[in-house]
Amino acid sequence: MTMHFNPIDGTPQGTISALQGLLTKFELPFSKGSTVGIKLHWGEKGNHSFLEPEYAREIVRWLTSKGCKPFIFDTSVLYSGGRHTGKDSLETAASHGFTEDSLGCPIVIADGLDGRDIIDIPAGYNHFKTVQVASLTEKTDGFVIFSHFKGHLASGFGGAIKNISMGFASRAQKQRMHSDVKPILSRKKCTRCGVCVEVCPTGAAQIIEEEYPTYDSDTCIGCAQCIAQCPEMALRILWGSDNNAFQEKLIETAAAVWKIISSRTVLINAMIRISAECDCLPGKTDIIADDIGFLGGTHPVAIDEESVSRVGADIITRAHSYLSWQRQFSYAEEIGFSG
Repeated sequence: MTMHFNPIDGTPQGTISALQGLLTKFELPFSKGSTVGIKLHWGEKGNHSFLEPEYAREIVRWLTSKGCKPFIFDTSVLYSGGRHTGKDSLETAASHGFTEDSLGCPIVIADGLDGRDIIDIPAGYNHFKTVQVASLTEKTDGFVIFSHFKGHLASGFGGAIKNISMGFASRAQKQRMHSDVKPILSRKKCTRCGVCVEVCPTGAAQIIEEEYPTYDSDTCIGCAQCIAQCPEMALRILWGSDNNAFQEKLIETAAAVWKIISSRTVLINAMIRISAECDCLPGKTDIIADDIGFLGGTHPVAIDEESVSRVGADIITRAHSYLSWQRQFSYAEEIGFSG
């Protein structure tokens, strides 16, 4: 297993230079003429913490210089907003500067514009015997997993593991992973503003005759959008069993994908603009750590462990003290997925 790190000097050009320098250190696991998918997150509509397209453009240029044929991709998501459908997601990508004209390569919704370009692949783990992912998992010659390392309200942190598991998963697989996530309300904090009702994609959240909101657990798909967007922070996660299950499901999905793509994939974690929450949320989020640099590697668990170490485990824990995010690493070792 190989890992490379390039620090940054705090300037915009220095940050780009750090990424350029990191790219020169990789030995490519794919050959000239290969079609290479760059998996990244172009940010939810209205999000302010996503990484600008300049970084993706550098990866595209690097791959093109090696004779490869790159494209940018992501998958559609569970929740309402700017990425629920393939069409909406492409419009959001374009609004954030991720276009074929600006990047010099195609922008692709990996599970198809209708969410049906998917396959089932074997897993054989405790939660999942199979997982459902975008079909390009098997079709594409190679991958660059470019992850914005940051906090996350359900997994504690998001890096390469989450970028592979949620990033390659179909909407159905995303729902299976989120099935233990339900909202619980603090009436003392709730102002009955109705935001949770507005953002709920299934109608599980309701306010009847100006009473406090209620949440139908049978209709709820566990996307956690209501929790994330509550302006009063009156909602928190009521785990169906315990939050270990979500961490384990992330690991199992990533492990199943990794079995297929590991020999033709490189990974980059960008430890810059390290926010408390995921780029899936609209609006601004707190920055919890100073910019550090870019880390490159060849195994998602190893690169995330090193990223946590460089950012500081205490910082991740303070941002989401109620989550057992460490379970991702211990469970990866249990199922033979550790780096």
